[in-house]
Order: sequence, then C-alpha cells, then structure tokens
Amino acid sequence: MRTDHGGGVPDSTAFAQTLSSLKQEGSNILLVGQTSGTAHHAACERLLGDGEEPRRRVYVYTAGNESCGFTATAPTVEDSACIVTQSTDDGTGVHDGVPESIERTVVGNQLLASLGAEIIDAVAAYDDEFDLEPAELRLCFDSVTPLLRDHKSENVFRLLHMVTSRVREVDGMGHFHLPLARDSDYVHLLEPLFDAIVEVRDGEDGLEQRWDLRDRGTDTGWISL
Repeated sequence: MRTDHGGGVPDSTAFAQTLSSLKQEGSNILLVGQTSGTAHHAACERLLGDGEEPRRRVYVYTAGNESCGFTATAPTVEDSACIVTQSTDDGTGVHDGVPESIERTVVGNQLLASLGAEIIDAVAAYDDEFDLEPAELRLCFDSVTPLLRDHKSENVFRLLHMVTSRVREVDGMGHFHLPLARDSDYVHLLEPLFDAIVEVRDGEDGLEQRWDLRDRGTDTGWISL
C-alpha cells in the first residue's frame, strides 16, 4: 500500500480486514473531494461491486447532480438495478438515457420526504424479493450537493440518516457523492452519519483515494484508486 505519510496508516492486511468488516456489517461511505468527475466516477464504479456476486443496485440521482456522471447500465441476469431520480424542470427524470430494462421512479424535487420514501421502498423491495446477503445491496447517491443548495441542512441530514440507517439494516453498502473539500463545513456536518470518509483526487501519478475510517481512528493516507 503506497502512502505519502506514515502516522496512523494501517498496513494492507489490516486495511483489507477493515473493508471486509464494512461489507459484512453494512456501511455507508461519504465520497468527497473537489476534483474532476473522473475520480468520483472511478470510485463509484468500484463501490458498486464487480460481477463476481449478485448485486442489487439502487441509483439515486438528484436534480442537477454533478459528481460522478455514472449512468446506470443494464444489469446482468444475476443482478438487478433500479433508479430513484428527482425530476428536472421539464418534469422528466435525471439520466433519461438509461436502458429501458431498469425500473425508474421519478419524484418531485420539492419534498425530501418523497425522495427518502422512494429510496426506502426500493431497498425494501429488494430485501423482500431476495432476502439480501451482506454487501448484496449497493446504493449510489449522486449527489448530496444539490440538496444542500436547495434545502435546509438539517432536513438533508434527516434524509441521509434515514437512508443510511436502512442500508445498514440490510447489511448493504451505500456511497454518497459530495464533491467538496474534506474540511468543508458540510462534510463535518454529515460525517457522523458515515462509517468512512473517502477523499478522491487527480494525483500526479493517477487517481488517488484516502480513507478516513472514523470508528477505527485510522487514515490510509493517499493510495492508488
């Protein structure tokens, strides 16, 4: 594991064990970093999981999202995917170019409660149908930024608390894009809801990430993404 500093950096084995624990117990990750969308996109793709195990993916797109630019792709035979999207000004949903095989629910962007209810329903539907195994559910929330711009921060906090709690209940893995600096006031406000804060950047040698594992008090330093 390549890092740019030594203090408090776990070795590769300890870090791998921590990630395994997050997968088994259910977890939520806040993806931050004022960088190009390339880094957010790469982190998103990895956190959505590979094709080795069945995945039930929930994509949440907010109006005016601006982070990862990851568009849902048609699921394989073993996988499932659905979209919950806020409506745009013309009443259509964000990311209209997704495959028709992916179920999509469009909600208004005025009430956060409606968005939260649809996300919870999507997770519950997968749990009822598949009796979800640990890490089988993967949720991408792209992004938190428009919500903080259009709604009171305490209301956004309540929404994310509800969603992250539900993800943990089914031992799923959720990641939430917030393309702001790690020391942003908004990041500090929301980080108690998350198991890890992952900062991404375009490094000199390629895309990089830095994991802050909150409950374990460890920071990986900058490592390759």
